[in-house]
Amino acid sequence: MEEEEDYESVLCVKPEVLVYRLPPRASNRGFRAAEWQLDQPAWSGRMRITARGKAAYIKLEDKTSGELFAVAPVEEFPSPAVEGVSDSSRYFVIRIEDGNGRRAFIGVGFVDRGDAFDFNVALQDHFKWVKQQGELARQALNPEQGPKLDLGFKEGQTITLSIANVKRKEGPSGSRTHSGPPGLLPPPPGAKAGPLPAPLPPPFSSSEALPSAGASQTDAPWPPPSLPRSSTADAAAATDFWGDFAKASGSACGQGAAPPPPDSDWVQF
Repeated sequence: MEEEEDYESVLCVKPEVLVYRLPPRASNRGFRAAEWQLDQPAWSGRMRITARGKAAYIKLEDKTSGELFAVAPVEEFPSPAVEGVSDSSRYFVIRIEDGNGRRAFIGVGFVDRGDAFDFNVALQDHFKWVKQQGELARQALNPEQGPKLDLGFKEGQTITLSIANVKRKEGPSGSRTHSGPPGLLPPPPGAKAGPLPAPLPPPFSSSEALPSAGASQTDAPWPPPSLPRSSTADAAAATDFWGDFAKASGSACGQGAAPPPPDSDWVQF
């Protein structure tokens, strides 16, 4: 804290300022610049506003040499140390001190109205910063007294979500589901709604046609059901792999083969 109080920063510098002697006030009304003989300033020079710690200092200095003419300490703003006049925004009354406890009030004025605005804003910004630093210091000492954010929903407050133009609703268990039938994706935005396709039949289950791996062969019905006559013959022919081969051999090499017709071109050996 001692280092911060020793450090002095410059808040504002104005190259030209006019100083006036104040006549005695006849009543408790505010100051009026029209009573100061504005065409006869008592002194003119440069104004420099500095800050050291929480206090601000209005310093009146010579333009060429920089010699200090007067200084007005300001502990807070607005305060009796700096007051505006009632008839103009370019003139102020400040309270100067000589360091020995003596004080006096003088009038100061700016040629340009923008300089007067900057003078006023510089003091306001400094003491606004002082106030913010004090609040941060109090919060650091007592964190529980700092402002708390309430991010919870108030009673009756709701929220609506819109994602890709698809309306969703809350299910019985609190999960969000589509409004359409299950298993189908919603149509893309801008597509025309048409009839829904028929659902696919359930896949074939092998457990319905084949016995399980652990079932014994005795579970199958015995004897097997009788087949029709033609089916029985076809089954026997299908299982007799050597029958056709025997017939073919007998026809080609056997003695019981039938002779070829007389008009045919075959020659019998």
